[in-house]
Amino acid sequence: MLILLNWLVSAVSIIIAGYLIPGVKVAGIWSALVLALVLGLLNISIKPLLVLLTLPINILTLGLFTFVINALIIMLASSIVKGFEVGGFINALLFSIVLTVIQALFEMLTKK
Repeated sequence: MLILLNWLVSAVSIIIAGYLIPGVKVAGIWSALVLALVLGLLNISIKPLLVLLTLPINILTLGLFTFVINALIIMLASSIVKGFEVGGFINALLFSIVLTVIQALFEMLTKK
């Protein structure tokens, strides 16, 4: 049940972030649901490897390079999911930051 709720919160966050960032287009709720699933799978499979490979840069930037990794994963997801388009790296970076903030706000509101 918790996994389903997190999936729905991610999809709503994707739709909100898509409206806030001008270079990002989300076709609809189905695209957002598929994107939430794809991002979850990419974050589970590819992100740990990328973080490990870029560990020295990540340490030097005090973890801020993780935003770059997130942007690259979002760009990869945009090439996989139909109905989701990102206008470039900067838009993907902004989308990543906005998505993180919105999901953190949702988590703060739902925790008791």
